[in-house]
Amino acid sequence: MVSSIAYYITLLRRDFAGYCSRELGKLGLSQGLLFFILYVGRHPGCTPGQLAAALHMDAGHTARSLAKLEQGGFLLRRPHPQDRRAQTLELTGRGREAFELSHALFARWDAQAAAALTGEEQARLLDLLEKLAGGKGGGCVRGDFPAD
Repeated sequence: MVSSIAYYITLLRRDFAGYCSRELGKLGLSQGLLFFILYVGRHPGCTPGQLAAALHMDAGHTARSLAKLEQGGFLLRRPHPQDRRAQTLELTGRGREAFELSHALFARWDAQAAAALTGEEQARLLDLLEKLAGGKGGGCVRGDFPAD
């Protein structure tokens, strides 16, 4: 195989997805739903529209995901204080638990994946990945989700 950024990112993503499936399955979550929890946890009181825009999801997918999270006891929808037609989102106790677990989940996987790198190399890698992701429209860069 010719050296390719896409190839290595695909390998890492596959490994991370398997790791998330094993760990999140214990809570009844999928990796996809985790990103909804991460955003709401960082932005309590956001609206479904804000969430969909931030995660680059369509309204239908967002609505289905929010329904699953609500049914699973991770999320609450409340009437918006200024607009009765709108809703705000917040995590339940179970949702906060999943949010906190995600920090440990990301940190453990990062530590395992980057174990062969020095601290300086890890910082440089993060900077380079952030630079690559910056122009691609991804909402999953260092400022939006936990990396610590």
